[in-house]
Amino acid sequence: MKKLVAAILATTALVGAANAGSHSAKIEGFNIGILGGENAQDRLTSHECLKNYTEEALGVPVKLFAPADYDGVIQGLLGGTIDMAWLGASGYAKIYLTDPEAVEPILVKVNLDGSIGYYSIGFARKDSNIKSLDDMKGKKFGFGDPNSTSGYLIPSIEIPQYKDGITMESGNYFGEVKFTGGHEQTIVAVNNGDVDGGVTWADGQGAWEDGFNSGALRKAVDAGLIDMNDLTEIWRSKEIPEGPVVLRKALPDDVKAKMTTLIDGMFEADKECTYNISAGESLGFKPIGHDNYLSIIAARKAKSE
Repeated sequence: MKKLVAAILATTALVGAANAGSHSAKIEGFNIGILGGENAQDRLTSHECLKNYTEEALGVPVKLFAPADYDGVIQGLLGGTIDMAWLGASGYAKIYLTDPEAVEPILVKVNLDGSIGYYSIGFARKDSNIKSLDDMKGKKFGFGDPNSTSGYLIPSIEIPQYKDGITMESGNYFGEVKFTGGHEQTIVAVNNGDVDGGVTWADGQGAWEDGFNSGALRKAVDAGLIDMNDLTEIWRSKEIPEGPVVLRKALPDDVKAKMTTLIDGMFEADKECTYNISAGESLGFKPIGHDNYLSIIAARKAKSE
């Protein structure tokens, strides 16, 4: 970790030199928001390492926030009560469409093959004999959170394209369309038979039995919630751009520089912490910009209209 601390100090010095003569505001604390997807305590536990590293890097108290739904993090970023979060692309789109000056994307998770995409995965219990969306007619379908990219936005656009007559309204093609509240809730609901099928996110790489290399299924396997041999894939979206780590634009430049360097260097410094905060196996994070999310912003805007 000493290397990473040295890199943070060097980055801060460069930012200070670039902003010579300008006043850099001081912060009294730093708040990190964690999107839903698993229960709140597990989210807080997995991000405790990031909290500790952030306190060391910034020299101020750091708090973790794990709201019940995605909108809790989104509104916190918009209102200035949350300073940083790893968002889904749809969540970033909602913030940008509400206030383009609220946050800036800085980094994105990198998969083991170097790609930065992932998929919405439709799944059901293997013993249900549901093998595709054709078998879901009249059955109960679970989505996660209305602000989730893979848990709602993308499947709500692509699933109706799968077959004429499919809509997202209950009692049309599906017997019931239900929001479960998050990825973990969807996985548990399918596994327990509370819904017949659902969607969640995964990088689509690695073994099905492991829950892929990263994503909500991998987290559920790690937590002992499911045995992937009991589940089967029934649908997969086109590749989705991985959501960004964002920082509030109003933060001082040196704070933004320190946090960018911290997370960018986490894979080399602490692979266990990287595993925890990136929902499984990855190569850490790399820089990303706003233009990578133009298609999702357009999709979100069209959906709201």
